[in-house]
Amino acid sequence: MVALRGKEIDAFLARPDAGRPIILLYGPDAGLVRERADALIASSVDDPNDPFSLVKLDGDELSAEPSRLVDEAMTVPLFGGRRAIRVRAGSRSFASGIETLAEMNVRDCRIVIEAGELRPESPLRKTCERAKTAVAIGCYPDTERDLARLMEDELRVSNLRLAQDARAVLMSLLGGDRQASRNELRKLTLYAHGKGEVTLDDVMAVVADASELKLDPIVDGAFAGNAALVESEFTKAMIAGTYPGVIISAAQRQAAWLHKSALAIADGTPASAVLDGGFPRLHFSRKPAVEIALRNFTPPRLVNVIDQLATAALDMRKQASLAAVIAQRALLSIAANAKRRG
Repeated sequence: MVALRGKEIDAFLARPDAGRPIILLYGPDAGLVRERADALIASSVDDPNDPFSLVKLDGDELSAEPSRLVDEAMTVPLFGGRRAIRVRAGSRSFASGIETLAEMNVRDCRIVIEAGELRPESPLRKTCERAKTAVAIGCYPDTERDLARLMEDELRVSNLRLAQDARAVLMSLLGGDRQASRNELRKLTLYAHGKGEVTLDDVMAVVADASELKLDPIVDGAFAGNAALVESEFTKAMIAGTYPGVIISAAQRQAAWLHKSALAIADGTPASAVLDGGFPRLHFSRKPAVEIALRNFTPPRLVNVIDQLATAALDMRKQASLAAVIAQRALLSIAANAKRRG
């Protein structure tokens, strides 16, 4: 069985084994699948844009004629040189073509197969794991160690270092998809170019939207006075590994927006105009909760909330081990305050 894991994967990707020309990349991290496939293709042919050097096939189409894969792999280029075949697996099996190809002497051609998550009993995965001339590589979401290395690699290229508090927050905002994480890091390095150090403010300004965790229900619940929602959603976020500082930062931004909006309404601007205008545009699903928040808080009370959140953020930095407790207490205090009108 040839199913690579851990350091074996890095070693193989750095120096692919010519005796194993068939490579299956599969798993839930589509970005990592693409990144590894791109690297393998780049090392397989001189020009990936040359249609004679790189052949792209659709797995579902191959399922109707699996022998086509064999024909393509055994084709000798008219002008010589190396070739590669890139297959995007779909819902239909073309494992029989892999089985036939695995028994043949494939020369100067690499076959890279991209797939989503595959069960151990999947015909495609079973075939590649059992064949002596193939390898199967699982692509799973980055661990904390993987993310740390990715962050260091991207920042090193731009001669940037990462502030300690920024590191913890950035770690919580990345992951799930390697390509998305790398794109966010490159956007961050471009933003901080020439500064020498990436700060927490830089991270929050550029990467906050990279997180797929939904923090809006926690923040909106607090300002709408829904303590039960705050507790349940905050617990989910903690279980998911969200850094509490990210939630408090979101609450600070919302408090500032509410204060600005409350002042506008006090000066005569219709609430509907405030909710429908401005940047960033408020998502329609949040409008009911935000309307309640604007009824709950006057501008002076929102100033107090802003001060309260700033104190919580400072306390969290001083007492990192109690960050979750401090953050939840501040949010529940806001929810309780929202119930008190005037």
